[in-house]
Amino acid sequence: MADHEPEPSDFARLYRATLAPLRRYLTRFLGDANEAQDIAHDAYVRVYPTAGKTPAENPQAVLYTTARNLAINRLRRRQAAPFSRETPAPDLAPSGEPGVVQQVMARQEFGLLSDAIAQLPTGCRTVLLLRKVELLSHQEIADRLGIAVSTVEKQHARALRLLRAAMPSRTDGTISRPSAQPEKEFGS
Repeated sequence: MADHEPEPSDFARLYRATLAPLRRYLTRFLGDANEAQDIAHDAYVRVYPTAGKTPAENPQAVLYTTARNLAINRLRRRQAAPFSRETPAPDLAPSGEPGVVQQVMARQEFGLLSDAIAQLPTGCRTVLLLRKVELLSHQEIADRLGIAVSTVEKQHARALRLLRAAMPSRTDGTISRPSAQPEKEFGS
């Protein structure tokens, strides 16, 4: 019985009985569940071939000892490494700022929006800017301009509709001027 492969059912029983407890043990030992899973897998890979060659009285103890030794080696490598995987060096950390592509796209979109707002009829443009820039309510806008609240609501809705028609669709991810001119509504 010294040179035969371990019975798959014996190893499968050992695997099922020890997988969860071994991962918990290694997670506490290493402080990282992903590393614990890797080490547990490596331990099973190392124990399986030796299980058939030298049957152990307590295969679970062999498995845990192997896993602990692999974890200690991992901790030593972690200490010797100049940078940890979890905490990147400040100069290597990704920037929180938008990239060049995003900045260019934002400028293009802002230019298109500015042009579209400039093309709005005067009444719509005034109501839109008071609502979106100065953050006034419809009632405050009506009071300031001396018009009815319903007129403010209609002008605001009309401005949004015209802007929506003037702005390009973003389905393909590119920015381009719309092919058709937005509807031109003049008047109040």
